[in-house]
Parts: sequence; structure tokens; C-alpha cells
Amino acid sequence: MYDDLDPTDIFSSSLETLYDHHPVTVASAGSAYEYNLKLTSGGNANLQITTPDTLPANWFLHASDIWASSCFLADHISELELDTFNVDPVTGRGPDRRLRLLELGAAAGLPGILIAKTHGDVDVTVSDYPDKLLMETLARNVRLNCVDHSCRVVAHAWGSDPAALLGNADEGFDIIIAADTLWNSSLHAAFIKTLIKALNPASSARVHLVAGLHTGRYTIQSFLNAAQEAGFQVESACEMEIKGPRVRVWSIEVFGDEDDSDRRRWVVWMVLRWKTPTGID
Repeated sequence: MYDDLDPTDIFSSSLETLYDHHPVTVASAGSAYEYNLKLTSGGNANLQITTPDTLPANWFLHASDIWASSCFLADHISELELDTFNVDPVTGRGPDRRLRLLELGAAAGLPGILIAKTHGDVDVTVSDYPDKLLMETLARNVRLNCVDHSCRVVAHAWGSDPAALLGNADEGFDIIIAADTLWNSSLHAAFIKTLIKALNPASSARVHLVAGLHTGRYTIQSFLNAAQEAGFQVESACEMEIKGPRVRVWSIEVFGDEDDSDRRRWVVWMVLRWKTPTGID
């Protein structure tokens, strides 16, 4: 594994081990990354992925990394409750079709590909900005992990026509996930527009967002404010320690003498639902 690592990645790993430094990314452009998850049902899920690069004109996307929040989302896919989503507690019956899940801002596609590999009854769509290099790598990662039968790759610029994104799922996706897609407040409006167009208009539909604190608390709160104004309800928002068990309620207020090192230790997990659902469950 380490033969394929970029020297920068090795240096970053050393900092974490020696100085308790928590990087916000775990792999850089073009490097190979191996991910392993021990499943609660027994066994392991192993992924081999390549970190994408982008064309120079699209470097502003910061898509040429695997973010720590993406790994955290993958580590905690059980929080999505995919096995019990929309299942009747009395009859045990689920929906009369396969569950549809969308990952936005997928980059290397770690969480989405992992879900496709571990949940054969879920139709997964992984999506990111229509950059040639980015999309080629994302598609290659899907094929490499042998999930192309249940995981499709779609280029989509937030806020644009969602027809290709939706495909045959006219009513939208049951679950949308995204990791570190809120760092640029100028993109919030477009991102929310895609959420509105892509999420199933049913009371059971959910959006799970995981974001690091590296761009500050106000950036995250401004998104939550905008999402609520657009018709979403914040079902929950909590801060979770990346390398530990601590969980605390999300707050825009700084905890103690919080500095950059402290912020790197935490991610915010937000769950959105429709304030007024219009669909039929």
C-alpha cells in the first residue's frame, strides 16, 4: 500500500502519529488509497481508489483530495440506517422498490462506492462537477471496486438541470449524502437548489451532510439558515470527534479556547428533512 503513497501523504500521516496533528485530507491528487471497514455483520469491506485530479481551470473545487470527513462518513455508514430505512415496524415490509441514494461532491467516491459494495439492495449514484479528469477517475474507481452494476456516475454542476442526475428516478432520491461540500458559502445557493430538485418529496427522505470545521462555524450555520429558508428542517446537527467517542450538540459558539488544531478534531453531522413534505411515503 505505502509504495503508492505520495510523500506528502506519508509526511501527513507521520504528523498525526508523532504530534497528534489531525489533517483535513488523507490523500492527495493521483495517489492510491486503500480503505478498509470492519463490518458489524462480520468480515471486512476493502476498497481500492485513486484520488482524482482536475483540470487547472477547476482547481478551485478542491476535489483533488480525500477529505477526512469523507472517511468519517464511510466509517459511520451505519448512521444512515440503510437496512431499516422506510421499513414498516409492524409488517417488516420495505418500499416496493430499491432504495435510491445519491452522493454529491463525491470526488473519489469513497462513501458512495462503499455503500454500493456493502448494500446490494441500494441503487447508488455518485456525482461531482463535470470535469473530465475528475469524472474519469470517479468512473474508474467504481469499475475497480466492481460495483458498476449498482453504482452509476453522473456529472452534475450544482443548481443546473437535474434530468441526468435523476435518471429514471423521477420522484428523486430517498437519501442524499455529501462530505465537506459546505466550505464555500458562495456555492450554498446552488447546492441547496440541487438538494431541492433531487430529494424525494416524501417525509421519509433525508439529507446527511458531514462537514469539517476548517472554514469556521459561521460558514456551516449560514448554510443551515439558507436550507431552512428554502424549505428544509434540521432534524439533527451534532459535532462528532473524528478519532474519539465524544459527541456534542452543534453550536455556532466556540467551545473554550478553540483553535485550528481543535477544529480539526471534529466534524459536524447534519440531517435535513422536508419541512413540509409533498410526496406520499
